[in-house]
Amino acid sequence: MELTKTAYVILGMLRLGKRTGYEIKSLVDVSTRFFWAASYGQIYPELRRLAVAGLIEGEPRPQGGRKRVVYSLTPAGRRELRTWLDADPQVFELRDEGLLKLFFADAVGGASAPETLAAKRRHHEQVVERLREVERSGAPEGYADLVLHYGIEFNQWIADWCERTRLALEEDGARDRKVA
Repeated sequence: MELTKTAYVILGMLRLGKRTGYEIKSLVDVSTRFFWAASYGQIYPELRRLAVAGLIEGEPRPQGGRKRVVYSLTPAGRRELRTWLDADPQVFELRDEGLLKLFFADAVGGASAPETLAAKRRHHEQVVERLREVERSGAPEGYADLVLHYGIEFNQWIADWCERTRLALEEDGARDRKVA
């Protein structure tokens, strides 16, 4: 069975300890979501697939009238996670609507570019602040701390690039108006 990247997110989160689907999603939202998101619509079907494959086990633990299943890794799940961690990464994907809009800004004579850059800058500044909140709440241990700092520096660089580029566009526009 070929596993999705969401399946590996789940295996990795369960390597940290037993969790429900809800707890996995909550942990994703404050950690990997900044570079690899996973929705409930991805997590719950993957939990079922991983259980059928024998890579995780679920133990029913109803709470307050709610169905609740706590999942844990099996030895086969640990081996699968290790195999994946030992292999070279296959996906280096960046999906960025702001860059997509900037790429096509010529379709409207470039008029949308400065605001696209400003919006992109604001977004990345917000991400930096959110990551700084994670850092202030007690930085994660081990390699997760390295990824946190990567996220802070990466997003700060993008915010700074957006501002430098926006200012350069404005300067070029002013120069073009003087020449005309």
